[in-house]
Amino acid sequence: MASAGRVPVGIAMPQFFQEGPTDMDLVRQFVTRAEELGYESLWTQEDITGDDPSLEPLTQLSYVAALTTQVRLGVSVMVAPLRNPIQLAKALGSLDQISDGRLTVGVGIGGRQNMYPAFGITTDRRARRFVELLNVMKALWTEPLANYQGQFWQLDDVAMEPKPIQKPHPPVWFGGRHPDALRRAVRHGDGWMGAGSSTTASFLECVQQLNTFLEEADRDPATFPISKRVYLAVDDNEQRAEQRITTWFDNRYHNAALGSQVSVWGSSAKVAEELGRIVNGGAEMVMLNPMFDHMEHLEQLVEEVIPNI
Repeated sequence: MASAGRVPVGIAMPQFFQEGPTDMDLVRQFVTRAEELGYESLWTQEDITGDDPSLEPLTQLSYVAALTTQVRLGVSVMVAPLRNPIQLAKALGSLDQISDGRLTVGVGIGGRQNMYPAFGITTDRRARRFVELLNVMKALWTEPLANYQGQFWQLDDVAMEPKPIQKPHPPVWFGGRHPDALRRAVRHGDGWMGAGSSTTASFLECVQQLNTFLEEADRDPATFPISKRVYLAVDDNEQRAEQRITTWFDNRYHNAALGSQVSVWGSSAKVAEELGRIVNGGAEMVMLNPMFDHMEHLEQLVEEVIPNI
């Protein structure tokens, strides 16, 4: 298993195809080689609308589940309130079955409220909708006949089979870094992942807040893994790497400057040093996210970076 000391290391698979058509051969080569190299997990993210060409995350994970046997599979994160909880519970339960119990579910409330009207959903009470959605899915995953009475959804003896392989259900990791989001994560989630679009300093602050909320909730931190997505580029030519990063962020987030603020780039030693700060700051799993040169990064990270974190 690719790990930094005792910290598991996951990696984001090719999902955004800015420089050409969707390349499923690249996806296939990448995920099979990642499993061979011992990466702990493979990850997608969600971007249903937008002009940056990307694959729907659960569809892609279903494809990857058929190509792999050991590596865990995750999505970080889905904007859960935009989905129907019954259909989503079925899709995720099926994916856990297809992957033989290797799924980690990342969910968030979404930072861009302007997405909601396109899905026919209002932005009011979206936190309530989010919590209810989670409760509905957990009921369907764990109860022979699910019952739930909420403001948005009501279940009366609703059956859903087969249940997920993982018990009581696939781990649900939260995103978001507002204090309210962190409290919800501790109250309703099984773990938390810091966004790739956040700085290391922001991540370290969130870790401190999470530890406080875990203590207030009398919850064992050992049962609540903390992780972070890290956008990175390994390249001795730092100017070239930064230029490629800003171009990618301009296409992905329409914010070129954000790339330099949140990404890690430079030599293998420099990247390893910054990743070490993240691990020492509380990350119990790091998810590495190369934005380009995917196959090259896959090998180089294992050979030159991960052993030195």
